[in-house]
This record gives sequence, structure tokens and C-alpha cells, in this order.
Amino acid sequence: METLKTARVRLRNMRTCAVFLAAFLFHNIQAACPDKEPGLRPWMPGHSEHHRVTIGYGQKVLLTTSATVHSIEIHNGGKLVIADTNRPILLRTKHILIGNKGELHIGSSDCPYKGNLTISLFGRLDDSDKDHSYFGRKYIGVGTGGKLEIHGQKKLSWTFLNKTLHPGENNQNNYLFQRSWGNRGIIVHVIQPDTGEVLHANRFDTYRSQNESRRLADYVDGVEAGLILAMVVNDEGSNNLEDTAKKSLSKLGSIHINRLGFRHPWTFVVKKGDSSSVVEDHTAYQGTKASSKAQSSGVFQSRSGDLFTVTASSQWVQEADWSDWFDRDDERGSGDWEKLSDLHKAYPDRICSSPLDIQAETLDGIPSTQTGDVIYRKDKDYGFVCLNKDQTHGFCHNYRVRFLCGKLVHPQASISVRMLVNNSILELADPPMGWRSGDQVVVASTDFSMHQAEEFTLLPCPTCTSNQVKVKGKAQFIHMGEEVDGVDMRAEVGLLTRNILLRGETEPGCYEHEACKFFSFDTFGGHLKVERGFRAVHISGVELQHMGQQTMGHYPVHFHMNGDVDERGGYSPPTSISDLSIHHSFSRCVTIHGTNGLLVKDVVGYDTLGHCFFTEDGPEERNTFDHCLGLMVRAGTLLPSDRDTVMCRNITDGAYPGYVANPRQDCSATSTFWIANPNNNLINCAAAGSEETGFWFIFHHVPTGPSEGLYSPGRTEHTPLGQFSNNRAHSNYRAGMILDNGVKTTQANDKDKRPFLSLVGARYGPHQDADPLKPRVPALIHHFVAYKNQDHGAWLRGGDVWLDDCQFADNGIGLTLASGGTFPDDDGSHQQVKNSLFVGESDNRGMPLPDNRIWGLGGSDPSSRTLPRGLDYPIRGMQIYDGPINVQNCTFRKYTALDGRHTSAFGFRLNNSWQVCPNNNVTDITFDHVPITSRVFFGEPGPWFNKMQMDGDKTTIFHDVDGSVSEYPGAFLVKEDNWLLRNPDCIDVPDWKAAICSGHYAQIYIQTRNPASLNMHMVKDEYPDRPLTLEGALGKKKHYQQFQPVVTLAKGYSIHWDQVAPAEVTIWIINFNRNDWISLGLCYPHGTNFTVISDLHNRLTKQTHKTGVFMRTTQREKLKHSRLARGYYYWEEETGLLFLKVTAHHDRDPFAFCSVKGCERVKITAVIPAGSPPSNCLLQTYPRHAQLPVVDVPMPRKIPSVRLNSQEHFLEVRLESYNTRFFHIKEDFAFTEVNGRKLYQSEDGVQLTVIDGNDGKFLESKVFRNAILQGIPAQLESYVRGLRDGSIVLITSKGRLVTRGSWTRVLESLGANRNIKLRDKLAFVGFKGPFHPDWINLEVSSDRAKIHQVLPIPVVHKMKL
Repeated sequence: METLKTARVRLRNMRTCAVFLAAFLFHNIQAACPDKEPGLRPWMPGHSEHHRVTIGYGQKVLLTTSATVHSIEIHNGGKLVIADTNRPILLRTKHILIGNKGELHIGSSDCPYKGNLTISLFGRLDDSDKDHSYFGRKYIGVGTGGKLEIHGQKKLSWTFLNKTLHPGENNQNNYLFQRSWGNRGIIVHVIQPDTGEVLHANRFDTYRSQNESRRLADYVDGVEAGLILAMVVNDEGSNNLEDTAKKSLSKLGSIHINRLGFRHPWTFVVKKGDSSSVVEDHTAYQGTKASSKAQSSGVFQSRSGDLFTVTASSQWVQEADWSDWFDRDDERGSGDWEKLSDLHKAYPDRICSSPLDIQAETLDGIPSTQTGDVIYRKDKDYGFVCLNKDQTHGFCHNYRVRFLCGKLVHPQASISVRMLVNNSILELADPPMGWRSGDQVVVASTDFSMHQAEEFTLLPCPTCTSNQVKVKGKAQFIHMGEEVDGVDMRAEVGLLTRNILLRGETEPGCYEHEACKFFSFDTFGGHLKVERGFRAVHISGVELQHMGQQTMGHYPVHFHMNGDVDERGGYSPPTSISDLSIHHSFSRCVTIHGTNGLLVKDVVGYDTLGHCFFTEDGPEERNTFDHCLGLMVRAGTLLPSDRDTVMCRNITDGAYPGYVANPRQDCSATSTFWIANPNNNLINCAAAGSEETGFWFIFHHVPTGPSEGLYSPGRTEHTPLGQFSNNRAHSNYRAGMILDNGVKTTQANDKDKRPFLSLVGARYGPHQDADPLKPRVPALIHHFVAYKNQDHGAWLRGGDVWLDDCQFADNGIGLTLASGGTFPDDDGSHQQVKNSLFVGESDNRGMPLPDNRIWGLGGSDPSSRTLPRGLDYPIRGMQIYDGPINVQNCTFRKYTALDGRHTSAFGFRLNNSWQVCPNNNVTDITFDHVPITSRVFFGEPGPWFNKMQMDGDKTTIFHDVDGSVSEYPGAFLVKEDNWLLRNPDCIDVPDWKAAICSGHYAQIYIQTRNPASLNMHMVKDEYPDRPLTLEGALGKKKHYQQFQPVVTLAKGYSIHWDQVAPAEVTIWIINFNRNDWISLGLCYPHGTNFTVISDLHNRLTKQTHKTGVFMRTTQREKLKHSRLARGYYYWEEETGLLFLKVTAHHDRDPFAFCSVKGCERVKITAVIPAGSPPSNCLLQTYPRHAQLPVVDVPMPRKIPSVRLNSQEHFLEVRLESYNTRFFHIKEDFAFTEVNGRKLYQSEDGVQLTVIDGNDGKFLESKVFRNAILQGIPAQLESYVRGLRDGSIVLITSKGRLVTRGSWTRVLESLGANRNIKLRDKLAFVGFKGPFHPDWINLEVSSDRAKIHQVLPIPVVHKMKL
């Protein structure tokens, strides 16, 4: 056992330890909290705008009260600490300068400032104060050797809505009670008027028992005065309602209770003891087939001042159901008669005697109002009649009808309590740590317009859960709080209020500044700037309001030419800014200029002018933006890229005289994140609305401004991308993300009049160590979400850009991957998007607004919605451009074209003059709610597509590796009219304006000089009547021109010109593998002399060396024996064709355009006689050099329908009608082939093959001989008229066709163009139904008519825009 002495010693030791522990903790608290530091002298400077304060030479002062001074300068060991007190402190000053060895402390990382502090920077632009040479005016400046530590309270910076906020709704829990059968009697609710809470409820069956009536009286009498009672009758309550209850209810103020009869609806609301609050209603029962209703509603005020309504409803409700569909008659005879009296006889007891409404539709579901028929009568009491004599096309459709029949009434009673409060509850994804009543928050837009962001003030909410806050007012717009169609569209909610406020004082309006041309408000705010060589800067938990100026170098937070500010620069802990709210700013949010390694975390930037998060000159690297939010980013005046159209045209400073602005090219790039060097990290950030773009990676070919010379020319274009993960962009006008373009790094001159730093072209090709001689490095973009961006979800141009697990929804165009450069300077590319989701029109439909002109019909459902760009804009998911690209394991959802809007999952760049690579591959594609007709669209002349005359419009192609798009594995999809790529087995896809083909494809790049303003006609020898005309990728005023056709390998072609042939032609081969070849014949005038050489071009050194010479030969066969060092050309004087064989002699890396040795070329220099005519040799070339079309690569077999994961599929049909001759013997043949089943036509005349348009099954085949067509055409007409609507009708002809007569009206009824003149041979794909699909096709010829195409099954009517 412990002795008394030992216990005393132990107790004394414990007391000693406690004293030491207390002293230790006190010392640490003092060390952590700067205002507890010993030796600080209290400072109370008072209020004088002329008082200039200097704190130096070891002075350490503690500001304990509010103050106003002219300025504060801290240096030479001076220290200013702001006291953390219970009283708010307001410090007004024109500037604070923290010089060498000066310090300003407001809280610390271990002891955040808890009080309320405002530093207010005052001063007007036209003040007489002299600008500081480095910091300017109205600033907090951290100079060389200065230290700034500001640490406000830790609060949740921003989060997401977790429940959708609807306009006008408050998301508060209202009360609703409803009953029907089985709850007979009088139902009573007792409600607490202080809160609107239902205290208790009871039911009294006064129909069954008088005891229930007396119990009701006792219950009502026992309710305390001041409580609210709400009462309703459900079903029946009068049968045993005796006087005791009636007296009790009369005493409460009821008037109608004494007149209550059998099954009478009755309602009553009252605040007990206040007869003026009585609201009562009563009505008589109308029987079993008529509705009756009583309803009472009272408004009350809660203790907190909020209003709420109590509504009681008692009614008998009659509901109605639609009958079955009935089709008693059809259109034969005088018409379709579906009279109600006839239907009653034909279907006894299945239709009510007095219907409430009628509907009529065709058998395949087309409403009678949309068929185009003239309806004789449609009446619920009479029925439906359509007369054939009223129809311009001869016959009514076959209709069916149904009727709306009323049911017996049933009782329905309800009591509701609805809060009439001007506040809303926000459901958040995270607990709102640190948020307090009175704080301001902003909720981002989740529609196309960033202007739908809304600000709210927090209110007290003792009843809120841990993830809820109450805000004042109600939303004007819908803000999504959920995942929509697989895409996270939750609105960001950002906190604007902090307990430390740094603000600039402003005047009510704009004055004496150039910016007043564009802004009505004062833009001369405060700013915070950090100079190179500072000792330490850490800023957290601060609100910055009205900061920044519309002058260069003055931004809310500005790190200027600081070099490395992390451990690499000797800063420990590393420099950081975090938990800032920067809002209503006049110039940017955070500017990083010539600074590396800065951490920017949990920063909210809202409502600013110019780029928000801004890296300036190009050398800024290793900076990290982590969990930053930017929204409502407007145009500013500072840089061309900041400016909108009006500013771009009106601000010409720095431009050369005569400059005419092109705003969409030179300016208009305002972005939330403007990243001038790829080697920066963006993680968990959100760009939730800017006038142009969310994230823009831009390139400075050389560093500009004070950063000049910090890296070698072109370095940033080759610098690997930093981490880009889990970012999101929405509600931006131009794009969610752009990786492209550069800025002009030279001053304006007479050759380029644009101002310095205007937008220009640039190409990104990342390589290891930014060295183009080292291996390529992919730029990785992981889990990027882009939705509701007007133009693009993302436009990414680079040598190797790889996207994984991304989401694109409701963008004009989901994603475009452009190649890294312009051939031949580009080294090829390997771009891919994998495991990603594309949504065309999600269930986030937005809402109609008075100023929203783009509100119209959606394609995926009949609801209206907000739309990008225009009502008829062709929405695309993946836009194929340049290449090669790889799209793998991606899902496309809800892309549906309308008649008038060409929406498609895959599409191509509109009005494209550039190349499209044949190595664009797609594989493992899933379509969800995408009609097979909307999977792809190659374009057609019309709105947005214009004339489809540009070279890139004509040469589109991609490779369907596994058939997941076309159902033909390994096939290529090409534009339907590009006969350079087609072969005899190609299958047309009319809905896509495409053809499914097989082959080996590559490209040639034909560069011409002297002249350069000419058009080129290229002809494949197998299809001499199908030339492809190319205009060239460059403007006609350039000194050279380039043509970039895609070609089928191992084929012959001829090339012709619309002017005299160019004196210099260079043929580059692109995507040719070793030994790949094509044969070319180029047209030249008679008397031309040639020099033809081969060479290799090195794209990096821009040097070319000669590899061989082409010798002239008189034997064309010798062209086949050309070698690298010695080739041959053949000049055919009669036709004017120069023939040569272009062959690849070297291997090629898989993703390179050219060979491993360089770009192989053939260069032709021609001496052309003066005055020569245009070099078009087509008439002389063909048929002399025409070739029989040959299929080199067999067409792949179609995937069987049973193996497809969709009810939709393609039906392959082939029709041929032709004759053959063997000496003097002429024979006719005709057949129809459906999915491999071939049906030969046995007799002269026409053969009709009928297919079910719903499932693609063969129904029947029938021949109508010429004698019938000529003599009894009614047989054919009657047959076709008897076919079910929705039938596909395939027609071939054999023998000498009867080309005139009434039978031809059958073709018109099946969709044929009546203006086509028939000839002996006919092949026709038609449709029997109330609409005409795009795939209807009629081919006629004197000797061979052929159709080979696929049809979409089931056949669906495309809605009209």
C-alpha cells in the first residue's frame, strides 16, 4: 500500500508538472497568436486621412481599434499586428507598403483571426497623390524582404448543391395529408400557429355512430384557445352527426355545419377563439357521375414572422380513362367511317355512352392532325369520318379511334400546411463549415447563360440538418443539384463572405477613365501586389471585394516576377494563397506573373473583368490551382484576349495604322483559367461561366514583357502538360476548354498590323524535356466534365492529347481533337478519348426566359429546352477533324436529329478546308437513346453547312474498327459522293449522307506554285465521270496552294486544273506505309518540258535533300520499275498527261504522317509554253484510260441483328435492273437482295418486294407484268393501297419498261420524285406511310439501274423542327 509520504511527494510532482504544462501551453499560444506576442505596443492612431504612418526600426505595434490614416509603411524591422478583439475593426488607408524587413500579421496558420476586420483602401483615380513607381496607388504591397501573414477563419470555400433548386421554390418541408375510401367521417388537424407544425390529428366516423359525434365535441372543446383547427368531411359525415357536435362547431364559428347533408363536401379552418379567422366552405353531393368540391384556406403568421397557409379540401372526384383503340372500317370505299353509334353496335359494353373526348390516329400511331388528311368530322358524340373525295392524294389513311370515358366518383380529402416564406433551403454536398447567418453565397448557373448565377444571404436555421443552409429569397432560375443522364451537373455554391475583408472604396459611377466607354461603374479598386525577393507571404481566409483596376499590373492578388516561391526558391513553408473569396473585382482574380511553384487553393473568383485565374507571360511553371472556382467572368479592356467585340474594335492602342479588328480571331478570349504554360497543375477546379472560355491553355512562342529571354523560342509549345484532373466547365459561351492558339509576341508593323498579344495560331506538341528531338509525351486529361457550353465542350489541338473518363453534355459540340500542326511541319499525332460519355440533350432542359431566343423543341423528347447557338444548329457529340484520332469505349446518349436540325453523335467540322485523316478510328461505341439515323452525319448543303464546297467537307472519312457504329466491322465511312474512295461494293447510308466502304486509304499533299489561285480536279480512273473538285486549303491570294485529298492506294488517278497547270508541283505522301503506291497522270499543255526529282524533307531542320531523279521513258509499263534513286515518268503528248508512280520507300512510325527518314516527295518543275489554255485533259483522258472498278479489299460482313445490343439495326438491300449482250443476243436481268436473300425477277414488268418496316422481315414479293401496267394499272394501285402503313416497298424492272401511264402514281405515293423521267431500267426503294423517309431512292437508266444501301429498322418518323 502507498504510504502517506509517498502520496504527498507524488501529488507535489503532479502540481509541478501542471505548472510547467500550463506555462508551456501559454507560451505556445502566445507564439501561435501574433497579437499575444510579448512586447507589442498598443496603437490607436485615430482618424485622419492625412496621417502618414511609418513603422520601422524595431517598432512592434498592435492595432486595437478602428483607424483612418493616409498610408502605412512598414520596414527596417517594423511590425504591425492587428488585435483579435470582440469589436469589429475598420482600418481605412490609401496604401500599406511592407518593405524590407517589415511585417504585417493578421492571425496565423495555427491561430486564425476570429474577429471581424475590414481593411478599406480609399482614393480616387484623379487624386493628386503620386503613384509609387512599382505598386502604383491604392494597394497593399509586399516589397523585397517584406512579410505578409493574413489568416482568417477556416470556412468551407465552395461545394455543390445536392438537391435541385427550382425557381420560386424554397425546398422547405411542407405538410400534406390525403385520404380517400376507408377513412369516412370528419377529420380534424390541430396546428401550432407559432411554427405551422401539426400537433395531432384525429378522425371521427359521424356516419356510423353518435358516440363518434360526441367524441368529436369533446375533442374540439378540449383544444386550447389560440391553436388552429382544420376540418374536412371525407366520404360521409352527416348521418349520425348530433347536436352536441354541431353546437361545439357552431361555437367555433361554423355556419354551414347545421346544413350538412348526405355526402356533402365540407371544410372548416379556424384559430380557436378568433371568429374573424373562420374560413368555411360547403357544397351538395352531385351523384356518382359528377364532381363536387369544398375548399377552405387560411393564412397565418408564425412567431418568426413567416406566413403559412392551411388548406382543407373535401371533394368527390370523377376520373377518366381512355378506352381501347377501335378500327371498325378502313379507307377503302368512300373513306374511313368510325361513327360512335356503329362502334357501340360492333363493340357492345366496351365504350361509354357519353364520352368526354375522342382521339384518332393512323395504325402506326400518327395523330390525325399530322397526317395531312382533310378530316370530315371528329366529334366525341358523333365519332370520326375521313372522306376519300376530300383528299388531294386520293385516299384517306386507315385510322383507329378511342374515347375518354368518365368513371364513378370517389371521395378525396386533404389538409395541407404550406410555408409562405421568402427564403429557401439549400441542400449541400458538404457540411457548410464556418458559414454563418448574414454571409453571402453565390449559386452557379447550370444552363448556357452564366448570368443565371444568383447571390443569396444566409439566414438563421435552427432546424436545418448538417448539410443544409437557409437563404433569403427564392431562386429565379433552376439550379441543378443532381447527376443528369450520367453527368454531374450539380451547381457550385461559393462562399463570398469572410471575417477578414480587404476592399477598395469606389465612387457611385465611372469617371475620368478610358474604361468609362465600356463600364458605367467605377473600376478604380484596390490591389495586392508581391515583389520579387519577399520574405514570406501566406494569405488565407480573406474576402477581397472591389479590387483590381483597369490598368496593367493592378489586380486583386498579384505575384509579380517572383521566380520560384516554393522550396526550390528557399521558401519554407511554400508560398500559398487559400480560402479566398474574390468577388465584384475590376481586373482579374489571381495573377501569377513570372512566378513558379505557387499554391492557389480553395479560392472563389466571382464577377470579375478579364481573365480570372491568370498566368501572364509564358514562363510561369509548377503552379497549382487546387479546388478553385471561377464564375461570371466578363470581358475587360487590358489585353486583346480580355476584350469583347466592341472593345476590340474601339481599342486600337498598339495597332499599326490601318488595322481593322477581327474580334473573333484577334480578341474575344475572356477565360476563367488562362494558362500561358502547360506545366501547371489544375485539380478539382470549376470554371462555371465566362463570356468566352472556362480553361484556355495558350502559348507564348517567346516569353513577353519583363519575362523576355527566360526560355528559348518555342519551348512552351513542346512542354508537357502538368496534372489536369477532375476539373469541370459549364455555362461558357465559346468553350469549356481550349488547348490551342498563341499570342502575338511581336509589335505591330506594316506586315502584321495586329496589336501586341493579339491571338494568333500556335501548335502544341509535347515532348520529353520540351525537346522536339526527344520522345513525344501525351497530355493527359482525366475526368473532365463539360456541359452547357454554347459552342464546344472542349477544343483540343495537340500532337498527343489523351482524354480518359470524361463527360460532355448539352454542348453545341462535345469534343473536337485537332492535330498538332499544319502539314508538313507537324510530326503527326496520337489523340484519343476513352471511357467517356457524350450526352446530346440531357434532362437538364433549362427554362424559358424573356430574353432567351434559343428556346425550342428538343430531339430526344418532345419537351422544349434551351439550345446552343441556334434552333437549327447541328449538335454533335464527337466532331472529327484533322486526325488521326482514336475514340474507344465511349457512350453516346440522347442525340436525336429532327427534320430541320442535323443532330448526330459523330459529325465533322463545318466549312472545313483542311485535311481529314483516314486513320481516324472508332471502336467499342455504345449508343443509348440515339436513333440509328442520328449516329453519324456527313453534312449536306444548307444552314450552318453552307454549300459543302470546301475541301475538308468533301474528303471526310473514319474507320469503324469493330462495326459498333455501322454494323460492318473494319469498314470505313466516307462521304457518299467521294468517288476517289468508293468501290463497287460500297453501301450507301442515305440518312448519314455517307457510304460504307472497304479499302486501303492514305493521303497526298499536293503543293502548287505559279499559279497558286487555281482549282484542282482529281479523277479516279475507275470512275471517270465522278471527278472531285478541290479549291485548296489556302486563300487564293497566297503565293502557293495546297490540296490534301484522301486516296485509295494501288489505284490510278488523273489531275486536271481550271487554269494553266502550275509550273511547280510538289507531291508529298502522307500515311503511306513502305511500298504503298498510287499512279498519277497530271495534265499539262502540249510542248511542256519537265524536271522531276524525288527528295526527303526534314520537318525539324526544314532542310530537304535530293534522293533520286525521274527519267523520261517512252514505255509506260516501265513506270512500274521505278526505284528510289531512279524513277521514270511518261509524257503522253496526245492526252497531255504526265504519268508517274508515287511510291513510299521507307517505313513509317504508327502515328507519324511521314516516314522515319523524313517526308518523301516528288517535285515536278515544268516549263510551260506561254499563252497555254487551261490544263483540263478530261475529254482526252477518258475513256482511253478508264479502268474497270475493282474491289481490292472485300467488304466486311454485317453483324447479325441478333448479336446487336439494340432493337434498331440496318437492313441491307440491293436492287439491280440491267441488260447484258453476248454478240447480238441481249438478255435482261433484275433482282432484289435483302440481307443476303436474293429474289430474281422472273417476268417482264415490275417486281414489288414488301418488307415490314417495323422489324425488317420479308413479307411478300409480287410481279406486275407490263400488260397490267399498260392496261389494268388499277391492279397495282389497289395492291399498294392495300399494303399496311409502315411497309418498305422495293421495286425493280425487267424488259422494256412502260415509262408512262397512271401506274407511275404508285411510285409517287411511295415517295418518288414526280419530276424524274423513267427509263427502261428502274430500281426503287420506297415507303408506304404518312411520311417520306430520307432514304427513299429512285435510280433509272437505259441499261443498268442499281441501288445498294441500308435502311434503318424500325422506320421512325423524324419529328419536324
